[in-house]
Amino acid sequence: MHNPCAVIPVYNHETAITTVVDALLASDLPCILVDDASDKPCATVLDQLARRDNIHLIRLATNQGKGGAVMTGLREAARLGFSHALQVDADGQHDLQDVQRFIEHSRTYPEAVICGYPQYDASVPKGRLYARYLTHVMVWINTLSLQIRDSMCGFRVYPLPPALALIDTAKIGKRMDFDSDILVRLAWRNQPMKWLKTKVHYPLDGVSHFRMFHDNVLISSMHTRLFFGMLLRSPLILWRRWRA
Repeated sequence: MHNPCAVIPVYNHETAITTVVDALLASDLPCILVDDASDKPCATVLDQLARRDNIHLIRLATNQGKGGAVMTGLREAARLGFSHALQVDADGQHDLQDVQRFIEHSRTYPEAVICGYPQYDASVPKGRLYARYLTHVMVWINTLSLQIRDSMCGFRVYPLPPALALIDTAKIGKRMDFDSDILVRLAWRNQPMKWLKTKVHYPLDGVSHFRMFHDNVLISSMHTRLFFGMLLRSPLILWRRWRA
């Protein structure tokens, strides 16, 4: 069974979220909105959206961070009977014309995580673009592989059973470290992945919640933890590689 939905973590993106939801509904994709303790203007917009068909709203009492909101949304997707979930950012940076292409690819490869490989336009902040290359190298080291082409793009389709099996048994970063953390840990479990190019621009509503110092510290700490986790798992990783 392939029964997909979209999971959208939302924190004060009242300007862009309606455009994002409209595009997803136009692609016949039900939406799970996770309100990550947004302020009143955004909460009001989300309440209005929740009156539509095929919209499910979850409201978190305190801010959990992007990763915490996504994990809440994935659990809710499974509870509602969905088999796969497309993770989409609420700020409009993802090219939603690619939704059907990602869903069709997921239908063809239902066991795989379908990952976006970003193609940036001139709107991307240069500091964040260059910092991504350091993360790429650390991810390749921590997986002993070049399999993961980009771990930071949050436009991807998860098959829910393996994603939730990981979430329920591992401590995964709840904030901006989430996207890389979960993908590396899925790779350790030999999770199939497929890669599709997708355009990314920054962002539709001009709002970014990336905190340059704090989130970079979180990401650096995550890479350190993953490195030592890789050392413990390296015999198994290399054995699987040899068998393949």
